[in-house]
Amino acid sequence: MAMEITQYLLSAQSADARVRTEAESNLRKFQEQNLPAFLLSLSVELANNEKPVESRRLAGIVLKNLLDAKDSATKKHLAQQWMAIDIAFKSQIKSRLLQTLRSSVPEARHTTAQVLAKVASIDVPRKQWTELIGHLLNNMTQRDSPAGLKQSTLETLGYVCEEISHPDLQQDEVNSVLTAVIQGMNLENSSEVRLAATRALCNALEFAQTNFENEMERTYIMKIICETALSKEVEVRQAAFECLASIASMYYSVLGTYMQALFELTSNAVKGDVEPVALQAIEFWSSICEKEIELQKYKTADRNCWDSLPDFVPPHSRFVEKSRILLIPILLETLLMQEENVSQDDNIRNISMAGKKCLELVAQTVGFVIVPLVIPFVVANRVKPDWHCREAAVFALGAIIEGSTIYQDLGVLLKYCELVRELIDDLLFLMNDENNQVKETTAWTLGRIFEFLHSPAGGFSVITSDNLPRVVDILVKSAKDAPNVAAKVCRVIYTLAEGYEEAGIHSSFFMPYIPTIVESLLFAASRADVDDSKLRSAAYESLNEVVRCSSSTETPQIVRELLSVILERLSQTLELQIVSSDGKEKQADLQASLCGVLQVIIEKVSSADDLETRSIMLTQADQIMFLFLNVFACRSSTVHEEAMLAIGALALATGSEFSKYLPELYKYLKRGLQNFKDYQACSVTVGVVGDIVRALKYKVVPYCDGMMQILLTNLSSEALNRSVKPPIFSVIGDIALSIEENFQKYVHSAVPMMQRAAEQCAQMDSNDDELLEYGSQLKCSIFEAYSGILRGTKKSKIMMPYAQLLYEFIGFVLKEKDRDMLLRKALAAVMDDLADLLGTNTKTLFGDLTARVTYTGACLQSDGDNLK
Repeated sequence: MAMEITQYLLSAQSADARVRTEAESNLRKFQEQNLPAFLLSLSVELANNEKPVESRRLAGIVLKNLLDAKDSATKKHLAQQWMAIDIAFKSQIKSRLLQTLRSSVPEARHTTAQVLAKVASIDVPRKQWTELIGHLLNNMTQRDSPAGLKQSTLETLGYVCEEISHPDLQQDEVNSVLTAVIQGMNLENSSEVRLAATRALCNALEFAQTNFENEMERTYIMKIICETALSKEVEVRQAAFECLASIASMYYSVLGTYMQALFELTSNAVKGDVEPVALQAIEFWSSICEKEIELQKYKTADRNCWDSLPDFVPPHSRFVEKSRILLIPILLETLLMQEENVSQDDNIRNISMAGKKCLELVAQTVGFVIVPLVIPFVVANRVKPDWHCREAAVFALGAIIEGSTIYQDLGVLLKYCELVRELIDDLLFLMNDENNQVKETTAWTLGRIFEFLHSPAGGFSVITSDNLPRVVDILVKSAKDAPNVAAKVCRVIYTLAEGYEEAGIHSSFFMPYIPTIVESLLFAASRADVDDSKLRSAAYESLNEVVRCSSSTETPQIVRELLSVILERLSQTLELQIVSSDGKEKQADLQASLCGVLQVIIEKVSSADDLETRSIMLTQADQIMFLFLNVFACRSSTVHEEAMLAIGALALATGSEFSKYLPELYKYLKRGLQNFKDYQACSVTVGVVGDIVRALKYKVVPYCDGMMQILLTNLSSEALNRSVKPPIFSVIGDIALSIEENFQKYVHSAVPMMQRAAEQCAQMDSNDDELLEYGSQLKCSIFEAYSGILRGTKKSKIMMPYAQLLYEFIGFVLKEKDRDMLLRKALAAVMDDLADLLGTNTKTLFGDLTARVTYTGACLQSDGDNLK
């Protein structure tokens, strides 16, 4: 089979599709017929120096892919598959892999290092390959070990450390690994060995906690890394700075002794080294900032959340604040190193972008004290002939706005507004700059200014009645600029309008400009000269915010005119001739944006105080619903999420009148609820079902059998993403509350499902933060379901047999330390509803919970009196 698998592997890379497909089929058959022999054959192929490089490379890739996968379920399956293989086969495979580290072919050694790490990720935590580390270390200590073996061994050690966790190794093993790695970084070794050693150290840092607690060992490690950061090879220097950035995050609390040397090292790299090294030097300071921001959050954390704080919070050494006088000018200089024709949205990582990101983090770390260090740079560069200077100036201002406004009192914010207000005219002037990048960055900066320094309701704003006319005029004109600039301008309009949303009388001088702004955004969203989805999306999102901020006096006129335009545009999308998948995607995106605008209009109208405004929706509902149903028909496989959300808003706006649409809508609701593949669309549909049942009450009864069957099936399905299940429980509560006694026939199938979910909550891993967050959502939704059923069916007392189990679940949740506010409220409500059901029996059931109920009542503020 050896000759055959070689040929199969080579043929699987053939340019001839027929040959390739046949070879892939033969490899698959071999794998399915005898997996252990297949894996062994692959390891033999990889180890054989006489085999072609191409077949060896693919053998390693196939072997690695049969040991690991990104998908967690597949990863678990592959691990179980490997563990089931006879130990004799596995020993042969491991032996071949370790042998291949000595290969004269670098590519084979590299692939083998990756495969060895994947095997280690399965066997080492299970103590089934305890000799691996010793074998690898032996490669490093053997006299006259070739450089290639040392390099591949260090690479393997690095990959293994990346795959396993600290508890998987004994401390003496960790010490030996670190010793071997540090020795590999010595100058006496080749550059390839030193690079592999430095990268391995970066991956092994997580294991070095004990070593970093020892000053002598820590100082030696830091000395070696700093020396390596001055190597003549670029890749080695880059890897050394990567180590320093990781150390900044992991071992912040012990860095004080070394910070002066580290500042000199990193600042010199930023100012004078090649870009890959300079980027890592900047990353070191970004890591320091992120750590200090985290420490600042712990310091200012709400005392009610103290249980969630870590056991040990290291002291805040304020490295950034102490270094700011020298650090900030260095970062500002990086902003002048822009590349031509690079948009912020391109996500290109270069010196300028890295410096800007780090400057943002510095601002968040030190706050307002950064302002006097940056403003002179802004003022000095904003009018220089070189466009790099002008863009850097506005870039710097935009970068510090958010951080420098955090935790500031009103007096500071007012002074800040006054300072920035003096620069507004210059920024508006730069919106007409000859350079596209300057205009785009200026628009981005204006958006940041309006987001963080424009809050009329909060008592501060850079916008006044004097500068607003020019601001609006420039924005309206700039919406016709190049697409990348116009999209940023739409964002500026969004933040400008957002500031007036809750401003009350302070928004009065903005209202007259709304018609002009709406017209401008409608134009930007449908420009004939460009076909840019980002611009179109930004324009419609901004339009939504302008509608939200409009006052009650302007709403009727704005809505009537806008509603007509949006309905017409949505109707036009149904007539598009779709001839490609790209065309279908564009149609769907446009429909999504238009449905989003309609949702906002519906919500705005339905919240109006006067009957005249609310009646707009009743007269237009038929046409709106007709278009929504046709939008669904365009996408046979997926429920259009935005259309569904808009339908939910329409249901709440029209109330019982919405029932006439349900016969036609029901099939799309079913499709959405059964759409496991697009679980987000499924979740949206679940929420809309809740809107509809709350709007229709008893009129939804004829459809409840079908909906409840689907909802309960979804809850029992392992195929549905778990994030959808909490909303389903909440909707079951909505249904029960809406149809009241008609829900009795579903109680005996719904409540056991809630009880099983409650049991799952009790079994969740308390060390998994993501699982704990899901658990909190699940508990909250279970309580909401119970509350809805208890209230809806309280006349029949049908829930009485389930009172004891609900009581036990309440007791379990009350024992938990960490409960967010939503869970606290849901818990208080269900306790009140259960007390209402039990009546005079309440004291018997809750008697031993008196102390906990007192505590809960103090922090939950239940609206009901039954529990009291």
